[in-house]
Amino acid sequence: MLGLDDDGKDAAVAPLDGIVIADFSRVLAGPLATMTLADLGARVIKVERPGTGDDTRAWGPPYAPSGMTTYFESVNRGKSSLVLDLRDPADHARAETLIARSDVVIENFRPGEFARLGFGAAALLARHPHLVVVSISGFGSAGGADLPGYDFVAQAVGGLMHVTGAQDGDAMKVGVALVDVLTGKDAVIGVLAALRRRESTGRGSLVEVNLLSSLQSALVNQVSAHLGAGIEPVRLGNRHPSIAPYEALRCADAPLAVACGNDAQFARMTAVLGAAELAADPRFATNADRVRNRTELAALLEDRLSAEPAATWAARLNSVGVAAGVVNTVGAGLALAEDLGLHPVIDTVGQDGRVSRQVRMPITWTPPYAGSPSAPPRLGEHTAEVLSWLDDTPEERP
Repeated sequence: MLGLDDDGKDAAVAPLDGIVIADFSRVLAGPLATMTLADLGARVIKVERPGTGDDTRAWGPPYAPSGMTTYFESVNRGKSSLVLDLRDPADHARAETLIARSDVVIENFRPGEFARLGFGAAALLARHPHLVVVSISGFGSAGGADLPGYDFVAQAVGGLMHVTGAQDGDAMKVGVALVDVLTGKDAVIGVLAALRRRESTGRGSLVEVNLLSSLQSALVNQVSAHLGAGIEPVRLGNRHPSIAPYEALRCADAPLAVACGNDAQFARMTAVLGAAELAADPRFATNADRVRNRTELAALLEDRLSAEPAATWAARLNSVGVAAGVVNTVGAGLALAEDLGLHPVIDTVGQDGRVSRQVRMPITWTPPYAGSPSAPPRLGEHTAEVLSWLDDTPEERP
């Protein structure tokens, strides 16, 4: 959003400035969603259980210099931590006051559990018609309501593991809780759409997302192959089912990820490798030909690539518009992003001066809006502050 400062110049206002989020979620999908909303300028109040708080506070090692787990810190910056026992009548009343003063409520309890605590979506919307209520679950609120939802299991039963791993090896999960991440991002999309709708109707709504649906939506071409062509996708390792070469190829020292998206790129690649004749070879002349003969093609390409290190080939191929890159570690990937001017890391600061290094939000704004998120909170760090805010003006809602 753009506004005008006192000098009449453009000044950026955080997109969700003034929006209050009551965050009753824990672990990953919900906290990632609320951290994203905090990055967008919302005030996020994270409600945690006494004594233990969010499950991920115990998911270590590794630990950050603050003593908190790096897992917890990865998805909880920019929030205030409020400790409440929702089964205690006084704390239950405080939670109700917080909800009344919020714009969005996000929870990922087992389906039905939040309602048993007195905070079911229908009841909340009846009491507070302005609310956007977001429910995150593993498998929805119908037939899958009784199924516990963890990313690993969702990857398994949803088909992602079936298409991940070596062609002749076991099914493998992705190296990060990708389904939780996708579901968290879907939750943010739902929140933003619901807030926009509220602007025109004056009423809130219920937004439901679940791991299985987010996963299956993200399978894109793989699920489309099944629905549109009756094909059951299989594991191909690093290869692509519909493009070749699109895989990791061995060089003199390390594998090189190569993605040739069309025939012209393939011709440029073979020219760089000193094997221009391959582009005219009937076995490899078109993408469909290359897909059919990809194993033979890979062997021929690796024979040429074995002469030089992967980084050398990456530079040469990129210079002619062919996508290629060394298979980096996480640290090397961050260093690359910094070299490219993407500035991937930010330092967040807590009330006690502690610093937590974080990967910044991947969206940039022009002009940038002021402010930076605070460090992930210690358990209950803001309880007194939030309760004072609730007690001072209990009827006020931003």
